[in-house]
Amino acid sequence: MTKRVTICETCVGPGTALAAALRDLDGWDVVMHTCFSVCDEPVAMAVQGEGSATYVFAGLTDGDADDVRAFVALYDAAPAGWIADARPAGRLRFCLKSRVPAL
Repeated sequence: MTKRVTICETCVGPGTALAAALRDLDGWDVVMHTCFSVCDEPVAMAVQGEGSATYVFAGLTDGDADDVRAFVALYDAAPAGWIADARPAGRLRFCLKSRVPAL
């Protein structure tokens, strides 16, 4: 299954630092992509998996890397990526902008 963390490359500096901090995510692709249209709250990030829910976050920094790691562990364990309790993901749960169910 393809799993991807995509970080807004328009959020230069902090976005690049967050991507670098996450390069070691086992089983996950970490990529940059152009503008997520959340410019008033950089850094934006999406978490996606084939056949799983999609999550969009904003207001992140490279200091959130451990919370992102905790979140992807929850995502891996959740049926279809649908996380019912995100408290173990720390501050990240307060940065959630959208959660879209899988097709």
